[in-house]
Amino acid sequence: MDQNKHTDKNENANNQVEDENTTSVNNDDTQSNESTSIDEKDSSKNEEDLDNNEIDFQDEIKDLKDQLLRTLAENENLRKRTAKEIEQVKKYGHISLLRDFLNVVDNMERAVKSVTSDNQSETGLKNLIDGIEIVLKEMKSLLDKNQIKKIEPIHEKFDYNFHQAMFEAPSSDYEEGLIIEVIQPGYVLHDRLIRPAMVGVSKGEMAEKEKKDE
Repeated sequence: MDQNKHTDKNENANNQVEDENTTSVNNDDTQSNESTSIDEKDSSKNEEDLDNNEIDFQDEIKDLKDQLLRTLAENENLRKRTAKEIEQVKKYGHISLLRDFLNVVDNMERAVKSVTSDNQSETGLKNLIDGIEIVLKEMKSLLDKNQIKKIEPIHEKFDYNFHQAMFEAPSSDYEEGLIIEVIQPGYVLHDRLIRPAMVGVSKGEMAEKEKKDE
């Protein structure tokens, strides 16, 4: 009978160990399942964040493309407007100057008409001269108004930027390189040359040069 009691105790002990092992295995499985669930949630969240970032990136690219296209369109429109304005300036920019010159033409025509075949007397010629002087004065005023300056460089040093030498001549009165005659005056617009002055230039005293050469 003591042996049966001892056997029952051993069986109970074994059953208790098996129960504890079973409980431990179940706990491990539970922890493993919880860890797997957390990992799956983290992975799902990361994928969702990546998807959101990709969507945001695509939207940003689209916005940048739209801005680029708008900028290109604006630049093209600006280029066309500028080209049109330049063409208009080239075509009509001098219209105010021509309008002023028309007044000069009108006055010249009046001066010529004042002298007819029946009125070529001294009085008629005087009227013509007076009319021409008025026109000339008006033309000079017109040139000044448009910043067109006359170049008459008599007795000045020759400057190839504004003068064109038509001849050279010896001179005992003026040193070499000075302008001794203005054949045709030149003109500049502000600081830009319109037409060079045609001039004659002194070669200095030839006798002294010949002595130096000897």
